[in-house]
Formats: sequence, C-alpha cells, structure tokens
Amino acid sequence: MKTIIMTMHTKKTFIMRTLITLLTVLPFLTFAQHILFLGGKAHVGNGESIDVSAISVKDGKLEMVADAKIIRINPQAFDTIIHIYDHHVYPGFISTNTTLGITEISAVRATNDYRETGVFKPHVRSLIAYNAESVITPTIRSNGVLLAQVAPKGGRIAGTSSVMKLDGWNWEDAAQKVDDGIHLNWPRYFVQTGWWAEPGDIEKTKKYDSECQELEDYFTRAKSYFDSNNRLNDIQMRAMKELFNGKKRLYIHANGQREITDAVLMAEKMDIENIVIVGAQQAHKMTAFLKEHNVSLFLDRIHRLPYTEDSDVDMPYKQAKILYDAGITFGFCYQGDMEAMGQRNLPFSAGTAVAHGLPYEQAVAALTNNTAKMLGIDDKVGTLLAGKEATFFVSKGDALDMMGNDVVYAYIQGKAVDLDNKQKVLNRKYRNKYGLPIK
Repeated sequence: MKTIIMTMHTKKTFIMRTLITLLTVLPFLTFAQHILFLGGKAHVGNGESIDVSAISVKDGKLEMVADAKIIRINPQAFDTIIHIYDHHVYPGFISTNTTLGITEISAVRATNDYRETGVFKPHVRSLIAYNAESVITPTIRSNGVLLAQVAPKGGRIAGTSSVMKLDGWNWEDAAQKVDDGIHLNWPRYFVQTGWWAEPGDIEKTKKYDSECQELEDYFTRAKSYFDSNNRLNDIQMRAMKELFNGKKRLYIHANGQREITDAVLMAEKMDIENIVIVGAQQAHKMTAFLKEHNVSLFLDRIHRLPYTEDSDVDMPYKQAKILYDAGITFGFCYQGDMEAMGQRNLPFSAGTAVAHGLPYEQAVAALTNNTAKMLGIDDKVGTLLAGKEATFFVSKGDALDMMGNDVVYAYIQGKAVDLDNKQKVLNRKYRNKYGLPIK
C-alpha cells in the first residue's frame, strides 16, 4: 500500500485550491437556505422592473423582492449574500410546445419518442416518456430556459403535454404540472406546394370540410361522454373529459385566418373555455376577432420566412408588436426542425421582437408570466414576486441578446442548477489542447 506524503508547500497549495473551489461554488451549495441577491436589475415578468433589487430566497421560495434603494437590510439575517451589481435577474424562461426530453438525435429513430401511431390520441402522455438525463437539456437551461411544456406530435389529436422543470432525477421529480392540456392539429385550409427555398403555388385543401366534420363528431362524442358521466373504461374519452370542466387546456395548432376562426368557434360550440392557439402566423390579421373571443396565442418561432409570399419580409419580427398593441396575450414558442435543441434560441426570438418595436419588459413577460398564465402555472412561477417559487436566473448581460446572455446563477424551486453542459466541456477541452484562454 502506498503512502502519500505531502510537503508543507504541497499542503499549502492543496488548502489554497480547496478554499478557492469553495469560494467559487459557494452560491451553489445547497446548505445555504437563506440567500440574498443584492444589486441586480430585476425584470419582474409582469411588465415591471427594479433597477437595483434585493431578492431573498428561503426554503425554495422568493421571500422578498424589493427596491434595495429604499429598504434597510440586516446582513446577519442571511446565510449568504451574493452581490450582482450590473447583472440582470429574470424569472425562469418557459419553453412551450417542445419535444425537449423526448427526443435526442433526430436522425436516430430510437431516440425519438414524441410520436405514436394513430390519428386521435388524447390519452398519449409525454410525461412518462420524458428523459431527465437528456444531454440537450443542460444546453437549454444555460440560456435561462428553466421550464418546458413537453408535447407529443403527430396525428389529428397528438396527445397530452406536461410542464417540466429542466432539472430533476426522473420524470416524476421534474414534473411542474402534470397533463396540462391536449394538443389538436387543426386541418389546413390551404397547402403550399414546393419547399421553403422554392415555394410553389398555394392550393385549397379538398378534404378540409370533411376533416373538420370528423373533428366535430369526435368532440361531440367526448362531450356526451362527459355530460352523461359515463363510467365505461374508454381511455380516449377519459383523457378528453377534463377539457370540458376546465382542468385541461386545448392547444390548437393553427396558422391561417380560416383555420383559427373555425377552431375557436368549434371550441366555443363544445363549451371548451380554456384554449390557446399555437403557431398563429396570421393572427395579426384578425386581432379584433381574437380580442372579442379572448383568445391567447403561442407564436410560432419568429426566425422564419413570412406565411405568404405577399407578406412583408419582416412580418414575423413585427407580429408581436402588432398583437401587443391590439391587447392580445401571447407567448413565444420555437417550432420546426431541430426544435428540441433550438429552444436555446427562444430568448433571442423575444429579442428580435424587441428590435422591431415590442417593449422590452413585455417581451420578458411573454417568455415568463404570459406563458405561465396560459399553462396554468402562474400561481407558482412566471414572476419575481414574494411567495412564488424561486425559479429564476441571473445573467451578466441582456438575456434577450445573444451577445449579452451569460447566465451565471440559476435556481429552480430554490435549488441551484448546474450550468455546465456538453458544449462547454468540449469548449474547455479543445481550448486547453491548443493553449487558448478558457472563456
């Protein structure tokens, strides 16, 4: 057996390195139950901000969110005080309609668990397929996205989504809200031929009316099942029941004016009150209708081409401002190919909307409080207010700007989140290999 003998010099070096390590990770230690973040600019999430804030966290919740310039602070009351002057504090950003955690490598079919066979699948739950150990997830939360609505895909009714915390041992531990709603892919009235680089003509769908009738018949059956309090073990109808008592939301994926109109009217006919339109690429053309029917939206990713060739080329960027001016509640989502890993760009979608007229704090609200309301979790997260869960992050710069987003601390329910990820590991590895400074 070998004996390790440490010289005095080695002991001093070891002690110094240990102290430096402790000082570096101190903010992340879980035993510090009462923490004060002092001096950062707090973006509350409800359209307001505090230039110099004092935010205290205790037992997993926000104990105090105040203006540090007008209160007196007793340093002895806190286990740890973290000075974050010239930093920004945000509620955790919320990703919606994503396959994060249920897909890993799009080209490897075995890692894709977001689509089941069939047309009507309300009973399919993304919750139990969620992989808390996904290597994509740490890359997303490094940009401040701390919660995600994980949704299945495919079919006319894709299934039931759940809202997940982007940190946890397993899907049970990570669940923020179980079975929050059912996702409906509304039939398309028009179909564009060609592909995105060479779009062809737009043609009317021949089966639109029959597909809409099929949907209405299915919902009529589900409503009858609910109204009659039927006890037959029909797993599809059981999954649909909570749409009619308001416990679940109906997320309708639709982009065109005709589709959105028909979808909203059918939901009203079926007495479904909690609906959200997902995509809504032409919603800016029908603001009066949306306002009249109190419809909320998750906007398709705005880093895309316009919906039609005669639209302004920057319409996707301006759409959020138009909807805000019209008083429509909306949030952002990041749909499309590679959408799981693309969630890291969600904050920058909001930043693009700011560059095209949307007020900054309203862009933050769209990523936080507005989205939390539409998901039914605003009583716990979405704003930096006393009593809410301590799910927030601190960035050195503007988190909506890709050059400024630099998250240094992140907490979910008061628990410090590891901000390292595979990409950062590789960055350090190859910089070290070629003797470059670590950034």
